[in-house]
Amino acid sequence: MRTSAKQKTLRIVQLALLVALVVALQMVSALIPPIGGMVSITLTLIPVVVGGILLGKRAGAILGFAFGLIVMINCMVALDPGGNVLWNANPFFTALICFVKGTAAGFVPAWLYELICGKAEKVGEGRKFVATVVAALTAPIVNTGLFVCGMFLLFKDILYAWADGANVVIYVLVGLAGINFLVEFLINTILSPAIVRITAVVGKRLK
Repeated sequence: MRTSAKQKTLRIVQLALLVALVVALQMVSALIPPIGGMVSITLTLIPVVVGGILLGKRAGAILGFAFGLIVMINCMVALDPGGNVLWNANPFFTALICFVKGTAAGFVPAWLYELICGKAEKVGEGRKFVATVVAALTAPIVNTGLFVCGMFLLFKDILYAWADGANVVIYVLVGLAGINFLVEFLINTILSPAIVRITAVVGKRLK
């Protein structure tokens, strides 16, 4: 078997393992009560980012899609209480939000990583570090940002009902997803050095 074929097989296996990890972590996340709002926190963005960095934008999108699929299932079966409200109101729009934000949260960080590193075969460690940190911190921003946009565009009535007379912008920033976003952003910030190390080690084995 040629080296290129071996590398292709290795990438497929790694992608499959990362998809399994994404599914497992998102199921665990569903068991954590929402923090200060109606939406559940996610622990899944780290393997999504790692996969996008190591295997490229397409793999990042696939991992993000898998993340969105499990989020949608959790909404269907009421493991995500707020998501279940949205599902009962409009399953199509709920699924659309889940898949769009999930896929983008995998694709965009991988795209930014490639953009910062460029197409050169040899990239300095400093640039790789910056690119990895940017990718890791972008994932929760994209995930939460698109969720909030989807709520304003597709579920405005429910959003105002959840705000219960409070300023809806403040409710979104503080109650609906704000605290969850800060926790997810903090987790990715703390684990950024670990992501740098993981991608450096595994990346060498892929070459």
